[in-house]
Amino acid sequence: MPFCSIMEPFETALVGPKTAIRDIIKRIDESSLQIALVVDESRVLLGTITDGDIRRGILSGKTLEDTADRIMNKKPMVVLEGTPEDELLARMRSRQLRHMPIVDTGGRIVGLEIFEKLMNLSENDSWVVLMAGGLGKRLGNLTENCPKPLLTIGDKPILETIISNLKSHGFHNFYVSVNYKAEMIRDYLGNGDKWNVNIKYLQEDERLGTAGSLGLLPEKPKSPLLVMNADLLTTLDFNKLMHFHKKQNAKATMCLRDYNFQVPFGVVKLNRQSIVALDEKPTMNFFVNAGIYVVDPDVLDLIPKNEHFDMTTLFSKLIEMKSKASAFLIREYWIDIGRINDLEAAKDDYIKLFNSE
Repeated sequence: MPFCSIMEPFETALVGPKTAIRDIIKRIDESSLQIALVVDESRVLLGTITDGDIRRGILSGKTLEDTADRIMNKKPMVVLEGTPEDELLARMRSRQLRHMPIVDTGGRIVGLEIFEKLMNLSENDSWVVLMAGGLGKRLGNLTENCPKPLLTIGDKPILETIISNLKSHGFHNFYVSVNYKAEMIRDYLGNGDKWNVNIKYLQEDERLGTAGSLGLLPEKPKSPLLVMNADLLTTLDFNKLMHFHKKQNAKATMCLRDYNFQVPFGVVKLNRQSIVALDEKPTMNFFVNAGIYVVDPDVLDLIPKNEHFDMTTLFSKLIEMKSKASAFLIREYWIDIGRINDLEAAKDDYIKLFNSE
C-alpha cells in the first residue's frame, strides 16, 4: 500500500546541522509538517528537531543563536522506503510518534509520514474544562456588568474565540466552570449548538479556585483532560500539547511562559560588608504558569469536593507524591487578559491572529 500524501513536500523541512534555532523555529512554525529534518550535503539524515526538542532546549538554557546539532534528536526512529503502511502505523502508534522519516538503504531521507494523516484524525474526544468563574476585578468597571470571559475582543467575546480555536483543533466536548454572573455565560453559550460542539456547565456556588471545580465533574473522563483559564488567548497548537503529555507519561502537564524582568537598579552582590560584584540593571528570567494544563483522569481523585483548591496546590501534591509533573513551554502567541493594557493589546492582535473569517 503506498504512503499517504502530505500537504507539502518533505524537502521544506530539510535543514543543515549549523542552522540557527531561530531559523528552525520559523521554518517549523510556517510549515504544516511541524518538524525539521537535519541532513548533510548528501541528504543523509543526521537527526530530527520537533517543536518539543526546541522547547526542551530552551528550558535547558539553549539560546536562539545555538544551532541544530545542539538540540536535535540524533537517533530518530526511521523506516526504510517500501515499508508497508500497516507496519509503519503500528510502529508510530507503539512509540507514540507523530512523525516518521523514510530513508533509503544509504540513510538518505526520501520521505516523511505524519501519524494524523495516516489515521485521518479529525476529532479529539478529550474533554476541555474552561475556568470562567473569576471576578475580573483588575479590569475595574468593565466587569461590573459583564463577566470577563464575555468581554469583546475583535467581533467576539473572549470565551467564544477560545472555543472556536479549540474546535479548530478537533475538541468538541466542553465543560465551562461558572460562578460570577453565571447566567450571562449560560445564556450566551447555550449548549454549544451554534458552534457544533457540546457545552455543559460546572456551577460553583462558592469560588473553588483554579482546580476546585474539577471536583464537580459528573464522572471521570476516559482520556487526559485539558484545563484552561477562560481569560487568555493563545495560538498554541493544543494537539501538540496533548501529544506531549501522553508521550511523557506524565500525571499532569503545566504550560509555561518565558518571562523576563529587568531590575531597574544596579544590583550589588555582597560578602559580609564587602562588595564582590556589580550588575547594572540585570534581566531576570523566569518560567511562569500560563494557565493551561493537562491532567490524567486519576489525578482528579486528589481534588477535594466543594473546597477551594488551586492548580498550584495540585501540582505540589503530585511532586510530593513523586508523580511525574511535566512542563510544556509555550513559544507561540499568548496573553493573559488581566489588566486594561492586556485587553487593549489583545484587541490589537486579534485581527491578525484570530479573525480567520
